[in-house]
Amino acid sequence: MLQTLSKTIFELRGVRQAYTKPSGQEYVVLDNVDLSLRDGEIVGLLGRSGSGKSTLLRIVAGLAHPTAGHVLHHDQPVAGPTDGVAMVFQTFALFPWLTVEENVLAGLKALGVPKQEAAARAEEAIDLIGLSGFENAYPKELSGGMRQRVGFARALVVHPEILLMDEPFSALDVLTAETLRTDLLDLWMERKLPIRSILMVTHNIEEAVLMCDRILVFSSNPGRVAAEIRVDIPHPRNRLAPEFREMVDDIYGRMTARKPLAAAAPAERLRPVWAEPLQHVSTNLLSGLMETLASPAYHGKADLPHLAASLQHEIDDLFPIAETLQLLGFAEVAEGDIRLTEPGHLFAGADLDDRKKLFAEHLVRFVPLAAHIHATLCERPDQRVPWAQFARDLARFMSEDYAEETLKAVTSWARYAELFSYDDEAEAFVIEQDEER
Repeated sequence: MLQTLSKTIFELRGVRQAYTKPSGQEYVVLDNVDLSLRDGEIVGLLGRSGSGKSTLLRIVAGLAHPTAGHVLHHDQPVAGPTDGVAMVFQTFALFPWLTVEENVLAGLKALGVPKQEAAARAEEAIDLIGLSGFENAYPKELSGGMRQRVGFARALVVHPEILLMDEPFSALDVLTAETLRTDLLDLWMERKLPIRSILMVTHNIEEAVLMCDRILVFSSNPGRVAAEIRVDIPHPRNRLAPEFREMVDDIYGRMTARKPLAAAAPAERLRPVWAEPLQHVSTNLLSGLMETLASPAYHGKADLPHLAASLQHEIDDLFPIAETLQLLGFAEVAEGDIRLTEPGHLFAGADLDDRKKLFAEHLVRFVPLAAHIHATLCERPDQRVPWAQFARDLARFMSEDYAEETLKAVTSWARYAELFSYDDEAEAFVIEQDEER
């Protein structure tokens, strides 16, 4: 539907969003982001949690003002809430005490639309989105898919120029999400929706390829546009078509590619090796994926899109597990594939004690923070160090939330490997007598 020379409706230029931490240091959420929304296109923001996608939606909506950069609507600077923009949320966000019709009318009342016109527009939106006959029902009487349809009707009834969607299908079951996604696309392609452009956040790569004209792939810490991909596959798109699968594989490959050291920002290059953020992935999930890959179904190697579909995982489900296995030296991830290394195969076939020993060896060898904490503990006569000491050290190089998740990750892995423990009462790391190696 995207026209080659279509008009730019909305634009972000060099947008940066940063917050000051209690320590006085700056935490950057978005850095140097350029984005344009053109007439007649759907643009997808694809990336991991923490890459600033939802923050970007808030900036487009005018609910947040960037630290630096320019926000333009029809070439005019935006300083507050943006006219002509409506949003559909992941969690429905309906008023439970209002009927379907009353929920849809809520936005029009806030805009001061005359009662007769508001009623006509509400009826039109409810009919358009497939909810005729449910005008007097309350949210509790509706299924999840129907509640999200109310959310769409409430957004469309104000006749927005731009529709923002923040993971609108992720809270729905697979079949319901597919039905609603298809219905929305059909209405869009038939030009029945009173909107000119859609900007959507998603964690689902196939969803992005299925719906979008352009996809912006975001990297994390801070959020940056790592790639812009144009999707020229005609609608309706077939998920099984070779060009569709090729594009999905390409995006998986881009998102699992390691960032070259030379590409790191100066502040990142100055960061100690032990101060890298870690993802808190349970050892049960790590073990489970290694066992799955080692099974006869995969023989140690799998295509990530196929594996994600088989396990019904999305980006934020599968990528952290795969990347953590790569970090620990148990797997290699490249070009959209994951392959068990020799230690990964050994782990999958070992008993519990041997698994713990192997995990401990890899933890010290490949996770500098685990080695740093263990070495610090070994240097102390009582072999105890307060959690807060490492939390403060990490917070110098990342947000407090990331520092907390990083410490939770290394604590969980070290406990499993019996490398060191965490004393909840004393809030300190400790090496117990039977943990000494």
